Amino acid sequence: QVTLVESGGGSVQAGGSLRLSCAASGTTGSSLRMGWFRQAAGKEREGVAGISDNGRTTYADSVKGRYTISRDNAANTLYLQMNSLKPEDTAMYFCAADSLLRRWLPPLEVFSYNYWGQGTQVTVSS
Repeated sequence: QVTLVESGGGSVQAGGSLRLSCAASGTTGSSLRMGWFRQAAGKEREGVAGISDNGRTTYADSVKGRYTISRDNAANTLYLQMNSLKPEDTAMYFCAADSLLRRWLPPLEVFSYNYWGQGTQVTVSS
């Protein structure tokens, strides 16, 4: 069982930065594949960034060069540093974990994860 709690969302102007955190409890540490997803109003949930148990990272094209995913295994925390934010980045952001280490599944797909947080809202104004 894994519990994920996101924090760090808020409102920011275009060009600004935010850092999201996801505190994990239960089966944690480096034994999880983890990812960040977002869902804008009226749209499907989409993968933003993923990080494997060995630290390999993957990013959606829309955020490459602006977002950085990282993890602190000792603190059981996942981060998402978001820079140069745009209004189109506005969404609810979710942390996800794959406790089954299904490395063959694509890291930015919803079906690749079996635990989800409740989300934190990010709003970017122009």
